[in-house]
Amino acid sequence: METIRIELFAEALNANTQNANTQFNGKAQPLTPNKQPPNTINEETSQPPILLDLGCGEGRHVHAAAWQFPHLHVIGMDINYNDVKTAQQKGDDFFDAIQHNCQTGYSCANGMQLPLADNSVDAIICSEVLEHVPNYAAILAEITRVLKPGGTLGISVPRAWPERICWMLSKGYHQVEGGHIRIFSARALRNNIREYGFEQTAHYYAHALHSPYWWLRCLFWRWGKTAWPCRVYHKLLVWDLMQKPWLTQTLEKILNPVMGKSVVWHFTKRQPPSPSNATNLKNAL
Repeated sequence: METIRIELFAEALNANTQNANTQFNGKAQPLTPNKQPPNTINEETSQPPILLDLGCGEGRHVHAAAWQFPHLHVIGMDINYNDVKTAQQKGDDFFDAIQHNCQTGYSCANGMQLPLADNSVDAIICSEVLEHVPNYAAILAEITRVLKPGGTLGISVPRAWPERICWMLSKGYHQVEGGHIRIFSARALRNNIREYGFEQTAHYYAHALHSPYWWLRCLFWRWGKTAWPCRVYHKLLVWDLMQKPWLTQTLEKILNPVMGKSVVWHFTKRQPPSPSNATNLKNAL
């Protein structure tokens, strides 16, 4: 289940589809040996709108976006090569099985040095990434560089108070390699992102039913996810994901504002001032 609501990107991305005339072949672009993204990332060529999932992991947002919006060129990018390979394989298998035409690409890259041109991406998803990164400001700077003015950014991080409970219950939760290294203040992070030239357009919480699961995982950290309470609760989450019953779907919507595990924002990158406006501002100063 994706954390960021892909459908809320629709209006911003669909505005760019009139110039998209690329024919899709329904296959993912190959993960190249030098781990670079496909050469089609070039704003000078005619192309569909580009959605980048930065820190894609095993591809849940990539696959959801390619499924809901097949007119997009969806790129999954992550520093973990094995995760990127898994994301590509899962996507290929799924879209081949349902004969779904879409265009996806995958790349292994460092988010602090994105192999992308300036102002080359129409939308970016960065979900549950910043809490893992020592220098998250470098990630935000790169996002700002590659996102087009007027482009859409979706960011999510763990909510502070459910995360604090996890840290209190288990040191291993945040000391494991690749684990969470900080707990964000939502207000401070939001203001920080605004300083990069973004305007907030949406704010919500997600995955309330996942908070108790991770509390159980931390409580029984020594035994891992095989601990009986964790296995039972995980079955509930899988049932909810696959069956989408009214009871749990409604319960999560009610609980999300209270105990949603993730806090999510959508932003728009502000347009640069026009030359005339810049001149007027200079004269005013």
